[in-house]
Amino acid sequence: MFLCVFVSLWQRLSPLLKLTLLPDTLAICRLPRDAAIPGWALASDFYSITRTADELSLVCHQRDVPGDVQRDGDWRCLKVHGPLAFSMVGVMASLATPLADAGISIFVISTFDTDYLLVKQAPLESALAALTAAGHSIIRPV
Repeated sequence: MFLCVFVSLWQRLSPLLKLTLLPDTLAICRLPRDAAIPGWALASDFYSITRTADELSLVCHQRDVPGDVQRDGDWRCLKVHGPLAFSMVGVMASLATPLADAGISIFVISTFDTDYLLVKQAPLESALAALTAAGHSIIRPV
């Protein structure tokens, strides 16, 4: 009983978000940690670059990635309408929970203003249905 009340309360307190499905297919790439940032990654109008002590990780348009680069492709991107205040609580949980319940994995990119949620192309329609059922609204590209 307590769990049901907690879940119901959490659902009411979770932020309902507006998301836009971006039109392009993305790839998540891994390069050696000391690799230079390649020009092909910067050719996209959407890209993310993260360097750690272990790797250089890039997210960019799949069509721009050379064939010899280690990657995982066929990702679609949902942009959360922002800006989001840093004090907001539960933004990713409100998106990740219904997708996890539907068995859909995600990759998340956060920026100063907002979040980007990546899901694979194959379960995209199921992901959109799960997010809509959770109360979020989705804008699709025309």
